[in-house]
Amino acid sequence: MKVAALQMVSGTSVAANLQRAESLLAQAAAQDARLAVLPEYFCLMGQSDTDKVRVREKPGSGPIQDFLADAARRHGLWIAGGTLPLESPDPNRVLNTTLVFNPAGELAARYDKMHLFAFQRGAERYAEADSITPGNQPVAFDCEGLRIGLTICYDLRFPELFRALSAPAAGPSQDGGSPLGGQRANASAEATRPCDLFLLPAAFTHTTGEKHWEVLLRARAIENLAYMVGCAQGGVHENGRRTWGHSMVIDPWGDVLAMQAEGDAVVTASIDRDRITRYRESLPALGHRIV
Repeated sequence: MKVAALQMVSGTSVAANLQRAESLLAQAAAQDARLAVLPEYFCLMGQSDTDKVRVREKPGSGPIQDFLADAARRHGLWIAGGTLPLESPDPNRVLNTTLVFNPAGELAARYDKMHLFAFQRGAERYAEADSITPGNQPVAFDCEGLRIGLTICYDLRFPELFRALSAPAAGPSQDGGSPLGGQRANASAEATRPCDLFLLPAAFTHTTGEKHWEVLLRARAIENLAYMVGCAQGGVHENGRRTWGHSMVIDPWGDVLAMQAEGDAVVTASIDRDRITRYRESLPALGHRIV
């Protein structure tokens, strides 16, 4: 199956960002991708953290969700909608959420970002907890014979989340629930097998991305003998923030199959189930866990 990471340099207008996302999705479909991944905050990189609260949507209803569902139907794609702001119990904060739509435009999975980024060095400061409520459930879904785990940006620094999605013995993973936002356990054999592919929409800062982005992506792929798609914001944004970019697809051996440094781009590569099987048979590390 061919996957596409759609790198963007999102701005302060939701309408303009959706228009650019539509163009990239059309390009991905024209290149025969089956799954397209948008970056974190694809719909809005605001002037302040409160801007995302202003455009938040109720689960199952809103222009951003309608755009994703409609685009999935029109292009015949699975679409992992980067992240968008959904209402949270705290009216001053949002959930930073990945929604996955199947080619029929139906919601297939939902993941609310669990780990919230915080960083300060000199005048550079980020504190996602000021405007985001964390999620609390790992999420994976099934897509054309692949088991796919959902993660977002800062989650990359927490290997235990990826290991939980690759460790059936730890208990069932969670499948995305209804458009109303519920998440349900699925204890079937298919739902509890290790993930073949992880998606990581991101908006890594240039400061941290330059040092850590690729090495962490490759580490998560190698540790779990799974493909990784890191789909990033990449460039200088209207609000003055600079993101690292370097969207890439990595195979289970840690090899980078495709990458784009900066700017809007469609980064594609093929996911090969047989390659996953071969690597896991030759190096059965997932079965060697002790703790």
